[in-house]
Amino acid sequence: MVEENHGARYERSHFAFEKAKASIPGGVNSPVRAFRAVGGDPVYFSHGNGAYVWDIDGNRYVDYMLSWGPLIAGHAHPRVVSAVQEQAAKGTSFGAPTLIETELAEEIKKIFPSMDLVRMVNSGTEATMSALRLARAYTGRSKIVKFEGCYHGHADSFLIRAGSGVATLSLPDSPGVPGDLAALTLTIPYNDVDALRMLFEAHGDNIAGVIVEPVAGNMGMVVPDGGFLQAVREITRAYEAVLIFDEVMTGFRVHLGGAQALFGITPDLTTLGKVIGGGLPVGAYGGRREIMELVAPLGPVYQAGTLSGNPLAMAAGLETLRLIQEDGVYEAFTKKGQALTQGFRSFAEKRSIPVQTTQLGSMFGTFFASEPVRNYDTAKKADGERYRHYFHAMLEAGVYLAPSQLESGFLSLAHDDEVITFTLEAMEKAFQQVH
Repeated sequence: MVEENHGARYERSHFAFEKAKASIPGGVNSPVRAFRAVGGDPVYFSHGNGAYVWDIDGNRYVDYMLSWGPLIAGHAHPRVVSAVQEQAAKGTSFGAPTLIETELAEEIKKIFPSMDLVRMVNSGTEATMSALRLARAYTGRSKIVKFEGCYHGHADSFLIRAGSGVATLSLPDSPGVPGDLAALTLTIPYNDVDALRMLFEAHGDNIAGVIVEPVAGNMGMVVPDGGFLQAVREITRAYEAVLIFDEVMTGFRVHLGGAQALFGITPDLTTLGKVIGGGLPVGAYGGRREIMELVAPLGPVYQAGTLSGNPLAMAAGLETLRLIQEDGVYEAFTKKGQALTQGFRSFAEKRSIPVQTTQLGSMFGTFFASEPVRNYDTAKKADGERYRHYFHAMLEAGVYLAPSQLESGFLSLAHDDEVITFTLEAMEKAFQQVH
């Protein structure tokens, strides 16, 4: 089996990580970057172009992480770079209204008809925490329902049975979250309609809303069972609770109009991020007019941000959205995503290794698991040791995957047939080293 990346091939990355530990907690500014789930030292990138990234030791990789999803156009797409450069020459931030904020909001509204009004923020976490505050204000209730393994950012209310990096580090809850606040977050398994019904029967009069990743992307990629999202919509409507679709990851990824367009569900509020920044920090939340009109300055629900709607992020996001609306984009994503997941299953089958895959649009998931992954508990049963060896074998072969099995993979416009063929060849070699 492949050894963790400690050798000369990664020497500069190793020393960079050691140096970073002296100034940054754990040497990283976001926990999953530390490679705890796969072992070895994190790889330090120097630059990217198209579907590729290069590390500081000069190694090139096909990138399927894509900054955890935002780079749907690929690294340094010329049109996105040009848009950012043109705006930067005019000014990077004003803390005052600009025309491009409205332009991006109008584009989002066109693609997401459920969003009558849109408020720009600086991150997915800001978007989701603001949506929760709004749901509580609108209903006058205090409790929120989330699903185990769904990650909605690091605000206090969300770090209860969260997935993603929290699961990677084996922290089911985070110290520092007050018990009284944690008690207001009710958690149930993803894809469990019966549990949701029972929860509403017990607490419905005090549930402000339900927040859900309509396609979970932070316990690996887990798709909803048939009828699950429809049931969530029906139950929340019956109890007059706010349904929040967290499409920070799935927005523009599983479908141009997000999971809500793919599955035909209309949520009350939607949170977005990732793609609408085109690689720059940005988030947004929006939804039904009567709810959004509670947001200051129209209403009493306060939320603000000096850099919200900053023109650099707006320019990058607007150009990215234009790119992905060109003809044939999502058909190509589906074709290439299916090629990758089918290849993964085929190579695993040849070696009698049980695996599971998921794929929608430009997102895909791979699990070393013998049973279908449909919630957090089944995701945690996936073989992390096998994934560790597979990850390092792919790294050695020139393919960069997420350094945790509990994450999704992503495609970009730059992942052409040549890139997919290279990846499949690397995958076949990697499986020869996985037992």
